[in-house]
Amino acid sequence: MARAQFQKGQKVWVESVGAWTQVEKINAVWAKGFDEPVKVTYDVGLGRDFTAGELMCAAEDASASNMGQWRLLRARNKWQAAEDAPHHPIPGTYPVVVTDTADWGGWRVPGAEYDRSPERIEFQARLIAAAPELMTLVQRLTEIAEAEPDALSHDLADLAARGRETVRAVTEVLVTPPDESAVARRAREKTRREGVAKGTRSAAA
Repeated sequence: MARAQFQKGQKVWVESVGAWTQVEKINAVWAKGFDEPVKVTYDVGLGRDFTAGELMCAAEDASASNMGQWRLLRARNKWQAAEDAPHHPIPGTYPVVVTDTADWGGWRVPGAEYDRSPERIEFQARLIAAAPELMTLVQRLTEIAEAEPDALSHDLADLAARGRETVRAVTEVLVTPPDESAVARRAREKTRREGVAKGTRSAAA
């Protein structure tokens, strides 16, 4: 038996095509004597029906709500002495972006890459460290746009829409929805086992 895992109008990712689309129609095949469809497919406007296993949906990444405070630190340059790197902005050091509560873990680059273009890496480090705050600003802009759509100029509304899509690309991850019928079966089986165990304990008492 099967149960619909997507809804009509839901945005889905079609892996075999490599594109986003929407569920236009849910096609269920019924058989006599069954309370649920024996097969469910989805018409997403791509010329053929797809099964749930061929589609994925977007879900919020839990990490997006717990980014913490990212910060820029300077680490000692172990591969070059300060006098050998006068073209570095701060000779003898290189930037690291710490994304953990402890002062380690996060973003850094190999020494050779830093030496090739230290100004570019320094800029990247500052930008990455500011990313959580920039993301918060964009999210606030989109919230204002959604709350007061008529109060925004065309340019600001366009910026808010672009910001919403940019944040979504960062925070959303592709997941396969759970098979609801399988989940229900596991729940019923768990309840049955607990009932049997309870009955056994009562009989023993």
